[in-house]
Amino acid sequence: MRRNSRPVALTIAGSDSGGGAGIQADLRTWNALGVHGTTAITCLTAQNPRGVLAVHAAPAALVERQLQAVFDELPPVAVKTGMLFNASIIRAVARWFSESRRPPLVVDPVMVATSGARLLQPAAMRALIDQLLPLATLVTPNLDETALLIGRRPRTLEDLREAARTLFFRHGCAALIKGGHLRSLPRATDVFFDGATELVLSAPFVRGVATHGTGCTYSAAITGYLALGLALPAAVELAKNHITQSIAQSVRIGRHLTLNPFWSEG
Repeated sequence: MRRNSRPVALTIAGSDSGGGAGIQADLRTWNALGVHGTTAITCLTAQNPRGVLAVHAAPAALVERQLQAVFDELPPVAVKTGMLFNASIIRAVARWFSESRRPPLVVDPVMVATSGARLLQPAAMRALIDQLLPLATLVTPNLDETALLIGRRPRTLEDLREAARTLFFRHGCAALIKGGHLRSLPRATDVFFDGATELVLSAPFVRGVATHGTGCTYSAAITGYLALGLALPAAVELAKNHITQSIAQSVRIGRHLTLNPFWSEG
């Protein structure tokens, strides 16, 4: 009997006990896209849609062993990072990706939760900038993360374009600046730049839906499309549509709305 095969993607990120963000969001997204998801868990969080109650980081050595376990038997064709939390974990991930040829790496520089909880220790910022971003294929900061990375917060479309170029020329990786919270624009607008191609991606704002997990789902969708063999600009364009529809077709879970990455299936 002929069996179907699925490409493998890997998420290096924290666990969200509420299921809306982190590795849970990544795995749900990949399942919706037909990609097999593997994990290297960096942190356990006590978390729900209202906020983060506690964070417990995994030892960096255990993160490395998880990477080894996945690459030994289920080598991923695309990888993303999410919550890395501290400098020792970032150094371990950077070491792994600098030692030999690795698949495309999408860095979602998770720093602060939507609720305001800090998800990256201040001392880890330098390691992220100096050691991980130069290894990345793409970095996907939101407005607050962009401000921390380049020292100023985008406020206009031209600011988004300039920020994407700044990150590319500083670190050599493509950048997707997510402007979904920039209410000065008439639509939710993101800007992608990879040194050759600029994309200005926009979609209507979806009112009344919480944004918990949107960054994870967006970067996971990009990674999933890369795993399916798409070039980076095409993966970003499809992921923009995916996150827009996942928000627009949110479903109710308990007292909360949550993103629906399975929107395309009905």
